[in-house]
Amino acid sequence: MTQYILRRLLQAIPLLLIITFVLFLLTNNMGDPLATLGGRQRIRAADRERLMRQFGLDQPIAVQYLYWLVGNDWTQIDKDGDGVGDEPGKRKGVIRGDFGTSIVTRRPALDLITERLPNTLLLMLPAEVLIIFFSLVVGVYSALRQYSWVDNLLTSFSFIGYSMPVFWLALMMMYVFAVNFKAWGLPYFPTVGMFEPEAGKTIPQILWHLVLPVATLTIISVAGYSRYVRASMLEVINQDYIRTARAKGLPRRMVIYGHALKNASLPLVTIVGLDLPLLLAGAIVTESIFAWPGMGRLFIDHTERADIAVIMGIMVMISVAVVFFQIVTDLVYAYLDPRIHLA
Repeated sequence: MTQYILRRLLQAIPLLLIITFVLFLLTNNMGDPLATLGGRQRIRAADRERLMRQFGLDQPIAVQYLYWLVGNDWTQIDKDGDGVGDEPGKRKGVIRGDFGTSIVTRRPALDLITERLPNTLLLMLPAEVLIIFFSLVVGVYSALRQYSWVDNLLTSFSFIGYSMPVFWLALMMMYVFAVNFKAWGLPYFPTVGMFEPEAGKTIPQILWHLVLPVATLTIISVAGYSRYVRASMLEVINQDYIRTARAKGLPRRMVIYGHALKNASLPLVTIVGLDLPLLLAGAIVTESIFAWPGMGRLFIDHTERADIAVIMGIMVMISVAVVFFQIVTDLVYAYLDPRIHLA
């Protein structure tokens, strides 16, 4: 297994180089990062040329990528704050942890990302735990009671939940549990932010503000994931080894949870393995509607300004997480299903 992990890690190096180059190429063609620096006034040609040299945007795309990756010494440091580079700067490059400086805020891109990442994890981790739990419960329960009225009811709710757009469900949750509850004199849930300014950033405030966005993410995902679990569970419980386990007189709980569920959970492991990297990216629509200060809103805000350093920082982080969690997913496969060998 150690050799397998080392081989996968070595294979990930050229893969990440290809991914980051493609992302860098696409990002540099998505807009003009200098277009918004002057506000509503057009930047003068002389200033534009100076800024192009200052940020290294006058170099060929391959050279820009190389220096973004390993560092450069052409960027200019503005020491007196007049907007003019006074002396050459030095970037360490992404491979040494320097993602560059945001062209919008003039702050290191890594600092902006690390500020928002805890907020996103605070939102996404509880949602993912609830998604996995309820998907297994609903999927297994429906499979064991196939075509019963409970199964038909859960199936109907699953199709309804899966067909609802995220933004519509979020707005409906706000309308019912915030607007209407307040009008009816009931305890109502907040709709924006992480806490009330007058109450401060306390644990009860954060938990209270988490309810609606977490519920929005959970409802839609459970509606889809539970169908995968149900279909896989139905396929597994009709296998010969399950019949053999029952014929041997094993307890029903052992047959279902000790034998069937392990193999039936493989599709869910695949989906979760693809979803976990996106925890770092946040939920763009949900964070925007509920004004949650996470990675999703950070990505949208800086994409509108073509802030290459921040955009690339977020996407590189997600790319590394995708590669890492795919290796973890393969290891979980081997644990759940002994027939799978990591050769």
